[in-house]
Amino acid sequence: MALLSSSSSSHRTSLASSCPQFYAATSHADSIGFRHRLRLPTRPRPSISFLRASSPTHSLLGAIPRSLGRPRGRSPRFFVSACSKADAAGSSTLTTKLSEFRDSCWRFLRPHTIRGTALGSIALVAKALMENPNLINWWLTFNAFYGLAALICGNGYIVGINQIYDIGIDKVNKPYLPIAAGDLSVQSAWILVLLFAAAGLLIVAWNFGPFITSLYCLGLFLGTIYSVPPFRLKRFPVVAFLIIATVRGFLLNFGVYYATRAALGLPFKWSAPVTFITAFVTLFALVIAITKDLPDVEGDRKFQISTLATKLGVRNIALLGSGLLLANYLGAILVATYMPEAFRRSIMVPTHALLALGLIFQAWILEQAKYTKEAISQFYRFVEISAIEEITLLRCMHRGKVHTLGSVSFVPETETDPRACI
Repeated sequence: MALLSSSSSSHRTSLASSCPQFYAATSHADSIGFRHRLRLPTRPRPSISFLRASSPTHSLLGAIPRSLGRPRGRSPRFFVSACSKADAAGSSTLTTKLSEFRDSCWRFLRPHTIRGTALGSIALVAKALMENPNLINWWLTFNAFYGLAALICGNGYIVGINQIYDIGIDKVNKPYLPIAAGDLSVQSAWILVLLFAAAGLLIVAWNFGPFITSLYCLGLFLGTIYSVPPFRLKRFPVVAFLIIATVRGFLLNFGVYYATRAALGLPFKWSAPVTFITAFVTLFALVIAITKDLPDVEGDRKFQISTLATKLGVRNIALLGSGLLLANYLGAILVATYMPEAFRRSIMVPTHALLALGLIFQAWILEQAKYTKEAISQFYRFVEISAIEEITLLRCMHRGKVHTLGSVSFVPETETDPRACI
């Protein structure tokens, strides 16, 4: 019996170290049993004569109180089961919290901005590589991934720090963003943006040299003074959209193309496709910078943020953005028409004509909807999607062999004929 008690005690001790709930529950049950053993039984003890007279054994067992045999309360098996359920519930809660945090971080990055950045970078890198296929070293793939990671980090820093200083405005204009919705704390947001900035700078400095590092720092600096007091240049409409056009348009395209050629050991040089892509995307970024405040007019007016939309009116800015973007499409059509030796006319003309017709149709829908907030948001989404589609449809070819990578076709430049076609 002593051996059994010792074994039970050691087993309980091992369970106590892994499950405190079991230890507390069994200790409580033991204390109840001990108190019952000290207490006089409510039923009187049977007399000797009764024991002698009662021949069936079950009569004697029926006369003994249950409290003297086993502690009242739940059995240890019940508490082991309860402990397992509690551990499972705790694991499920942890998984749910991690999933919610991951979702908040993804929304914090503003995925639609990542798509445009990634597609533009991939198009320019692929173009630079296919212009010089004899210099392709597949180890450069790692450099390409490092560059894309650095761009995503820089993008995350810029959009993240803007959210940190726009919490009040976002609660009105974009309540679905994680900080405004209360899904991500300000402290966590600061940790994320600092990690993004540090990781991006480290990647660029380690892999791409001082010139590209200086361009990267310039982009981070412009993104900082755009949002952070006392500068907060987003208060000034013209300066604000010039910053966006510079970062999203010129710096992105020039920097990526320069870095790719430098990795191939080639000097930078402008060509017809690169000039077209840079000019087109810069003007597109300008249009996005002008129209991005259209859905935010209500919050901007409430917090006295001066934008072109609050100054000139939603309708006027929508028409201005549509006109600039339509001019961009018409310019692409004219370039392809009058420079057939440099551009692939059969692709550029119908593609940009369809995009121009889609833009006119969306502007008509916006006019018919009387510029409601839902219609404005739909119009702005169309402008963003059009930018992404334009980047993915960029093509470059030579009269000879056409090199294809995904949806983008490229041709190598040669010393005899350096022309390229889009």
